[in-house]
Amino acid sequence: MRSSRMALSAAVLGALALPLVSATAATAAPASVPSTMPTVRACERPDPWSVGTQAVAIRSKASAESTWFDILSRGHRFTVHKISGNWHFIKDTVTGAKGWGSGSYVYRNVRMCLN
Repeated sequence: MRSSRMALSAAVLGALALPLVSATAATAAPASVPSTMPTVRACERPDPWSVGTQAVAIRSKASAESTWFDILSRGHRFTVHKISGNWHFIKDTVTGAKGWGSGSYVYRNVRMCLN
């Protein structure tokens, strides 16, 4: 009985086997890879973030009702790590303080290349 099951299994597997199809070799040209990465021109690099008013409060939450714990004055440079609505999560590059500042008072200059 065992040998008949094995013969049946082999017959079923044989019936399910697909015929082999010869595949043709790909003839596409290899993708060209630049030897060096393109340089970024100064006019394409974004400027750092800065304060566009006398001062902006850095708050613990993205809300005007939230407690403020630091103030950044005009011209101060910082980094923005995320944006939520009109609030920017700021890290002061000098003191290391982190918190939320209103997007109404901080900005990033935009450059453009003319050539």
